[in-house]
Amino acid sequence: MSDYKKRFNEWLEKLPAEDPLRSELEKMKQNDSEMQESFYQDLAFGTAGLRGKVGAGTNRMNFYTVGKATQGIADYICAHGQKAMDKGVIIAHDPRHFSKEFSELTAGILAANGIKVYTFPDLRPTPELAYLIRKLGTVSGINITASHNPKEYNGYKAYWDDGCQVSSEIADGMTEKINAVDMWNGVKKCDYEEAVKAGKITVLGASYDRMYLDRIEKLAIHSGSELDLTIPLVYTPLNGCGSIPFREMLKDRGFSNWKIVPEQENPDPDFTTVGYPNPEDPKAFALSEKYGRQFGAELLMATDPDSDRFAIEIRDDQGNYIPLNGNQTGYLLVNYVLEGHKTAGTLPAKGAMVKSIVTSTLSTVIAKAYGVEMFETLTGFKNICGKVPYLHEHGYTYLFGYEESVGYAACEDIRDKDGISAGMLVAEAAAFYRKQGKTLWNVLQEIYAKYGYFAEDEPNIVLEGIPGAERIKRMMVWLRNNLPTEVAGFKVDKVIDYQNGYEDIPAQNALRFFLDNGTWFAVRPSGTEPKIKLYFYSNQDSREKALAVNKAVKDDMLAKINAVE
Repeated sequence: MSDYKKRFNEWLEKLPAEDPLRSELEKMKQNDSEMQESFYQDLAFGTAGLRGKVGAGTNRMNFYTVGKATQGIADYICAHGQKAMDKGVIIAHDPRHFSKEFSELTAGILAANGIKVYTFPDLRPTPELAYLIRKLGTVSGINITASHNPKEYNGYKAYWDDGCQVSSEIADGMTEKINAVDMWNGVKKCDYEEAVKAGKITVLGASYDRMYLDRIEKLAIHSGSELDLTIPLVYTPLNGCGSIPFREMLKDRGFSNWKIVPEQENPDPDFTTVGYPNPEDPKAFALSEKYGRQFGAELLMATDPDSDRFAIEIRDDQGNYIPLNGNQTGYLLVNYVLEGHKTAGTLPAKGAMVKSIVTSTLSTVIAKAYGVEMFETLTGFKNICGKVPYLHEHGYTYLFGYEESVGYAACEDIRDKDGISAGMLVAEAAAFYRKQGKTLWNVLQEIYAKYGYFAEDEPNIVLEGIPGAERIKRMMVWLRNNLPTEVAGFKVDKVIDYQNGYEDIPAQNALRFFLDNGTWFAVRPSGTEPKIKLYFYSNQDSREKALAVNKAVKDDMLAKINAVE
């Protein structure tokens, strides 16, 4: 009997008769492919925590897989001694199906293991959790969220005491403990409400939300009469956690002419009016554009369901809404932060910014022009924000960090991407430039003209399930075995394979290619989604030429990779 059928039969035998998941198991008897997808492996725990579809099975998010993971993390914390247990764990959740229930289960398990627990009365943004880990001095943090994934998914982000998502070393230690847990009989539990009454779980009040907002608002570069605070804005939280904190931030900063998309203002686990709740996808802005046209909005802003990602659309000279990719928003933010510090005379002698290896190098050019060093790390904010201690040790002042997948970290005290603070700075920048008679579109064109005409494109190939995962592996193997010497008629000058690490950058399954015409591109499998991700960048003597060259290189490489069966 195959392993997945053995796991299925074990669940069929041990799952309580009254458990709602039992009806899913009964249906799986008639659907072998669904059975295999649900049971062929344990849901992998890594530096991104857990991420998967909600449902029955070892490869799904449910009370048993979440319970097993939490007990393993509890065992890992307890192994660090009473001091770590007393520091405690802070837990948050997003609006998805079962997020609240999973968060209460998690809190109850940790409390039953003698670990101090902090929770919130309702959903909260990921960056607020990341900030409060260090503010409260907890040993760990957990957020029940699947970030921007479709509604069928949920997830479990794990943090350590530095406020970053867990490193590979810590994730490996947690995984060892998790694997040793018997999910049926080895999980200690206590009732959430009873644990709150007993003082084992502390529910944090509004003053902690205020701490987070106060810290964000200290990032302001310009204020008051320097800004046109009547600038018309539209914001959507995409039915996630951002609605209340983003609204409070706009009010605190004095913006007086803004609108929240009403259909997407309140939590909706089905994301009914959005579909795929990823602000990186321009389709998520459909309703924002509708209200933007009615309202005359100059800037449209969106955060994803846990409010760590942030994206925008801006108006061009013809009044059309133009979606910016994460790199372009990054250019605006890098430029605004550096320009603001220089004008104010607060640019540090050793300033530093951080970006991922797959993020555009135009921001490096901008940073260099201001005498600021741009450091590169692997993808993910555990790496980008994880660079902060190194920067401090070497006398640098952290100014900003970002990556192309619409993630921005403007504050070193919030060691994860933060859509609320990014939104504040972009809205502030738009209001600042408007006072000068310019739009963000004008500023973006000025950046290209001054620092180089770059083009950016980040296509993904989505390949779900077991066949998809296997095909992604074959694509990467094929690419390594058939490294191109030319692409779209341009010579490949250099290839960097990060599989075994490169210089001071640790290992990652990623390849980067540099062509002889100012173009480079990268390929890597996603760590959290069923897709292979590609990144294309070209620097030419006009934006039009850069876009054309980039498209030619992209089309050639996509044809090559898609040909791998």
